[in-house]
Amino acid sequence: MSALKPGDPAPPVDAVDQNGERITLEDFKGKKVVLYFYPKDQTPGCTAEACDLRDHYAQFRQQGYEIIGVSADSEESHRKFISKYDLPFRLISDVDKKVMQDYGAWGEKKLYGKSYMGTIRKTFIINEKGVIEKIIDKVDTKKHSQQIFSE
Repeated sequence: MSALKPGDPAPPVDAVDQNGERITLEDFKGKKVVLYFYPKDQTPGCTAEACDLRDHYAQFRQQGYEIIGVSADSEESHRKFISKYDLPFRLISDVDKKVMQDYGAWGEKKLYGKSYMGTIRKTFIINEKGVIEKIIDKVDTKKHSQQIFSE
């Protein structure tokens, strides 16, 4: 599969959220969606990113956005993360990594000279028609909302 780019239709999402409830991208037709992929609940960068989105949630809602986070963490891990940081949006539990693979957010990473497979932090802005408007590959976890609203 070639890399996704702005203007492409967003790949379908059919997964479960933190409560085990089915969530699909079709559920959000007619709304703009911030679909953000992150490595792990309750780690420093991921917490900073989630809290930044939380702190600007009212602004996202005013502009018609829904926010959905995606990681390979379990539903229970997501519930704890949401509860601890009072996150107002849903988190997809992508334990089989299907959604991440479909969006190119699972792949080879390098750390200290070693290669391993892991979640690639990135965000997709999807318009009301289900088309990708913007992809953010270099996420600034502490200023992610600002990155999304810029341009």
